[in-house]
Amino acid sequence: MIAAAAEPGPAVLVEPLRPGRASGLLVGRGNEVDQLLELLTPAPDPAVVRPDAGRGAVVVSAVAGMGGIGKTALAVHTALLAAGRGWFPGGVLLLDLRGYAPGQAPVRSEQVYASLLRELGVPAERIPGTPVEQAGLYHRVLDQLATAGARVLLVLDNAADSTQVQDLLPRQLAHRALITTRDLLGLPDARRIFLDVLSVAGAADLLIRLLRADNLQDPRPDTEPTAVARLVELCGRLPLAVRIVAAILTDEPALTVTALADQLADAETRLHGMAYGGGDVAAVIDFSYRRLAAHAPEATELLTLLTVNPGPDLSTETAAAIADIPTAVAATRLRALRAASLLQHTPSGRWQLHDLLALYTRRHLALSAADQAISRLLSYYCAAADAADDHLRGLPGQPIQDRFAGRQEALAWFDVEHTNLTAAVAHAHQTGYLDHTTRLAASLKRYLRWRWHLNDWVTVATHASSAAATFPDPQRRAIASNNLGLALRATRRFDEAITAHQLAIGIYRDVGDQHGEGQAWNNLGLALQEVRRFDEAIAAHQEAGNISRKVGDRRGEGQAWINLGNALREVRRFDEAVSADQQAIDICREVGDRRGEGQAWTNLGKALREVRRFDEAVSADQQAIDIYREVGDRRGEGQAWTNLGNALGEVQQFDEAVSADQQAIDIYRELGDRHGEGQAWNNLGVALWEVRRFDEAVSADQQAIDIYRELGDRHGEGQAWNNLGIALREVRRFDEAITAHQHAGKIHREVGDRRGEGRAWNNLGIALREVQRFDEAITAHQNDLSICRELGDRYGEGQAWFNLGSALRGVRRFDEAVSAWGEAAAAFEDAGDQKAAALLRRLHGEGRP
Repeated sequence: MIAAAAEPGPAVLVEPLRPGRASGLLVGRGNEVDQLLELLTPAPDPAVVRPDAGRGAVVVSAVAGMGGIGKTALAVHTALLAAGRGWFPGGVLLLDLRGYAPGQAPVRSEQVYASLLRELGVPAERIPGTPVEQAGLYHRVLDQLATAGARVLLVLDNAADSTQVQDLLPRQLAHRALITTRDLLGLPDARRIFLDVLSVAGAADLLIRLLRADNLQDPRPDTEPTAVARLVELCGRLPLAVRIVAAILTDEPALTVTALADQLADAETRLHGMAYGGGDVAAVIDFSYRRLAAHAPEATELLTLLTVNPGPDLSTETAAAIADIPTAVAATRLRALRAASLLQHTPSGRWQLHDLLALYTRRHLALSAADQAISRLLSYYCAAADAADDHLRGLPGQPIQDRFAGRQEALAWFDVEHTNLTAAVAHAHQTGYLDHTTRLAASLKRYLRWRWHLNDWVTVATHASSAAATFPDPQRRAIASNNLGLALRATRRFDEAITAHQLAIGIYRDVGDQHGEGQAWNNLGLALQEVRRFDEAIAAHQEAGNISRKVGDRRGEGQAWINLGNALREVRRFDEAVSADQQAIDICREVGDRRGEGQAWTNLGKALREVRRFDEAVSADQQAIDIYREVGDRRGEGQAWTNLGNALGEVQQFDEAVSADQQAIDIYRELGDRHGEGQAWNNLGVALWEVRRFDEAVSADQQAIDIYRELGDRHGEGQAWNNLGIALREVRRFDEAITAHQHAGKIHREVGDRRGEGRAWNNLGIALREVQRFDEAITAHQNDLSICRELGDRYGEGQAWFNLGSALRGVRRFDEAVSAWGEAAAAFEDAGDQKAAALLRRLHGEGRP
């Protein structure tokens, strides 16, 4: 018998990479290049030979990522940099192993040895005829080169599995190997780098550079910057896709970037448009997909099901729910997808599917399977969100689902999933899962308010309200309308919020749901307060309290007292406000409502400040901060810091007040709450003024004005103008101060804020006195006095009389000035400020201004 050895196949071309060779365009990969260069840096003593060390001695770098992400470009670019630095005098050799070439068999190691030996300097006549002999000689040559200090770098491109590369890896520490692959290779000693898509800026830079490489004067990047960003997003920031659209634009100079983006906007046809000039995104994805389907069909089946998730990422548990499989099984299949670079694993332990991969994979999902997967996904989200919401609304002693260990774990789950959940509500509404829409929206309400995700809240509530309108059950419409009103109020759409709450009240009353009606009255009162309809707001909160007491809803009653105290304070019924806030604290403690107790302490601090019980106000605000921190309510904490800053200012602790206001600003910025930030800047300006940091105070007030203008909050803007005028006066910019106070007065008149208008008149009068315009100052203080009398504000009246006396003194009307100060003393006495009253009594008694 004659045995013939199997043909090793044709030799494979090995390309030497020498300094000076063009590396091609690489952008947005600076960090990855630095990582690879660090791994390729020669060892301290590259001449050391360790023939017994085995493959683990050599540094192997494996660059993994989906097809078209730029692995080869990164590897070649880095290898050329290393060659240029003289790190590999024995040669830098690039070998395409064709692991993912459609229609071509992957390269085997026995096909490579002859070409490698020739590039390593072995004459053709010395190269043996059999692969086994070639392999032996190959490794001996590498050993000899290591001994001579002639380090070699092998760039093994497009390796599909470890068998293609393991026999090619050098055995000496001096040498290096750099591998690119779409799969997770079974090379335990390899240092892996997973390549992600480019950033938006990086992808845009790549597109622009490609266009300018063909035509340096191409005007499109400069004239259509927004379209450039949109186009690279449609490309999923995948370098291959960006290169394809760049080629299209280059070959069609009359085609605008906007027009091409419009052509690719349709998700159904986008992949068809990303095939041009030999590049084809769909073909690249298709090869990886079919290759995995051949040996792991259950993983590719899961991949198709994952496309029903409307959010940006998902957890292993969510994937298991979509496929209706155990979590452990889902984890195994997800890892297989990641190993094939068809799925990304985020640093936070979640899974992401690239947009273009999702478009391709969705083609393989049957409509019936998609419907079942969507139903399972939405049911999972509803159940999990409801369990998490239990912890946000639950009180001590109430039964709570044990899916989460506690409130913090529930909040953490919401924090991770809220983008997915918001998208799921919209997806459920659009696909006709209306019951899931309303259920999921109801479970999200407290969390979205808690974390102040206002845009998401309005989106969710709007979908739920629209879905509920199709149900025959009127109670669903009432719940959805009430929740929509809350979201609208949070986004300062007050008139719409009032309408929504009034609609909810009417429905609840018709169906006899007094508990729901009480909640809706409470919410209506809050919206009415925002448009300064305080008398109506007080009536609404009183109605809410009456209903809550009637049905035995102690928590609802506590909330009614909280809101009533706030409204009473706004109409200067301070003693009643203090009493209401204390009632609220007692009830919230009784039922264990810690967040409600935090709200009540916040309101009590404000009311105590108004009756000049400042030390108690400071204590109340500190109590509120502690509670809000305990329950994780960052917005509530920000508000409490703002209030504490105001109270600290009243007890002359101005440095501490500045610190408190800066804490509030940091929290509001973290939350993206522009209105709260504006309020905090306003208060910071006052505190800075008190510590005589006037230039900083001016800057803070201007920040507040800009934010309030941006939001269209005229009331807040008026307050900020008033504070700015005070700060400008202190830096002796009197004309600007006068203008600022005039602005403030005009705005407060427009919005009907008589108290704010009075303050503006008072401050305007002081600024006018500074420039000796005493007659105008007298008029300003008289206007302030009239408003304070109208409002019954005796303390403000005392200030107005005092300042009027000062203006009268300026025009030497001394008797009238002394009389005004006597009136001021009486007003301060009535308001409880005995110190000011005593001083003015003495001056009045001496008859000297």
